[in-house]
Amino acid sequence: MSRTLITSALPYINGIKHLGNLVGSQLPSDVYARYCRAIGHEVMYICATDEHGTPAELAATKAGKDVADFCAEMHDVQAELARGFRLSFDHYGRSSSQRNHALTQHFAGRLADAGMIEEVSEKQVYSNADGRYLPDRYIEGECPNCGYDGARGDQCENCTKQLEPTDLINPRSAISGSTDLEVRETKHLYLRQSKLRDKLDAWIDTKKDWPILTTSIAKKWLHDGDGLQDRGITRDLDWGVPVKRGDAEWGGMEGKVFYVWFDAPIEYIAATAEWADANGKTDADWERWWRTDKGADDVNYVQFMGKDNVPFHTLSFPATIMGSGEPWKLVDYIKSFNYLNYDGGQFSTSKGRGVFMNEALDILPSDYWRWWLMTHVPEGSDSEFTWDSFQQGVNKDLADVLGNFVSRITKFCRAKFGEEVPAGGEYGAAELDVIATITARLKSYETNMAAMEMRKATGDLRAIWVAGNEYLQAAAPWTVFKENPDAAATSVRFALNLIPLYAALSEPFIPDAAKTMADAMNVGIEWPKDVGAALNALPAGHAFSVPDVMFAKISDDQRDEMQARFAGQNA
Repeated sequence: MSRTLITSALPYINGIKHLGNLVGSQLPSDVYARYCRAIGHEVMYICATDEHGTPAELAATKAGKDVADFCAEMHDVQAELARGFRLSFDHYGRSSSQRNHALTQHFAGRLADAGMIEEVSEKQVYSNADGRYLPDRYIEGECPNCGYDGARGDQCENCTKQLEPTDLINPRSAISGSTDLEVRETKHLYLRQSKLRDKLDAWIDTKKDWPILTTSIAKKWLHDGDGLQDRGITRDLDWGVPVKRGDAEWGGMEGKVFYVWFDAPIEYIAATAEWADANGKTDADWERWWRTDKGADDVNYVQFMGKDNVPFHTLSFPATIMGSGEPWKLVDYIKSFNYLNYDGGQFSTSKGRGVFMNEALDILPSDYWRWWLMTHVPEGSDSEFTWDSFQQGVNKDLADVLGNFVSRITKFCRAKFGEEVPAGGEYGAAELDVIATITARLKSYETNMAAMEMRKATGDLRAIWVAGNEYLQAAAPWTVFKENPDAAATSVRFALNLIPLYAALSEPFIPDAAKTMADAMNVGIEWPKDVGAALNALPAGHAFSVPDVMFAKISDDQRDEMQARFAGQNA
């Protein structure tokens, strides 16, 4: 049995995520995890809320709550939304957990012992108006590299250049907008990742199968300008993992916490330990996924994330692992995604523009969203959500192709043969042609799923659904029945056998519909090893039931109403 470790980028705690966040990491990672389980892999699928840093403090203040209480509440909200979208995490953890505190402090101690951490007295921006040091991301200004005016103090989103806050031209506080800033001296810890540049470069060079998007971003950070820079890993904040050197206090670092981008990836490991704690397991049970000296050498580790997270997962987190000198599992494959835009613009939390996860589930079942998002997942380039496209995807693919097929054949069988599979004769040329067609498409589907080419895989799956529709239309048992009931029974039996096959193949993408199909046919969901055998699995006399309408079509009026509702302010 293959062992597959899957992690999804951690959603930040400060609010409910929109559909672009969902399709940028969590949803495709879930589709892949479900597929791996279906074909027999042992899977550990991990995610967590990313809870530290200034945005969490500010969001808590805005909500009038203690930051720890706010994070606990928002974790529960995000976990419930994940369940609503049927995200099948083995564990959904919290970066504020004691496991993550201990592991983060452990890594810091190991890195210090290895000479990979340097204490640096640096000048940091202090906002008099806000009464606090400003973290890099809360200083905005003009990028010295490309001139973009919305650059942040850690990175320019426009050109992706890594920055320091003092590099910005005309800086301002992103909290208050104040330009009453001054530079004060403070001491921080830096990860000396530049020492590992050649090692990281050589390691990335071995990843010949990584997406171009992943490697190009990593290489840019490694080689542009002065190349990979050392990175501050501590901050002057109250909320976070206290700076310690392993179990020991770290002199001169009192009152400081580790930078959120240092502790967040470590939470992948910590969340797996949380899984063990929550399920009565031992440390050995989680270490076999993460320690190559304790069984993880045969694990295939896959990460899913948006492109903005790539530098930290290709460079900083691997530098943490490599620099520790301990046998931790490094990632084998990083599946990165571009951005999903919204209806001619961008999603905007502040302007209420776009569909957010809670609102989506209030409107329509999760399968509708899962299917459309995965048919438009932004793999090769940015993609765009429009209501016309969403309506067409639901109506044509889900309602007209899959839902219509299941409804027509089960209702027809009930009317003419009762609610059990009819006998009829042996399959003929038409049925064998469909078996051959689906066998070829299934091979392509499996190839694309293994390669995490999600959009191509949805095309294969839809083609498999279409093959059943075309067969049923050509066989026309409702016409044949009048002259030859036995021949009609044969085609009905064949078509009914397609439904469990569709359930199994559809489950990674639309799990609720898959369960509906399997339940209606009184079978479990099992991945087919042989299409011909799968389409003979339901014998004559096997009882079934006619499911309710699986997918309701979206009317033009509904489409227009939803578009107006989510246009936001100043659309």
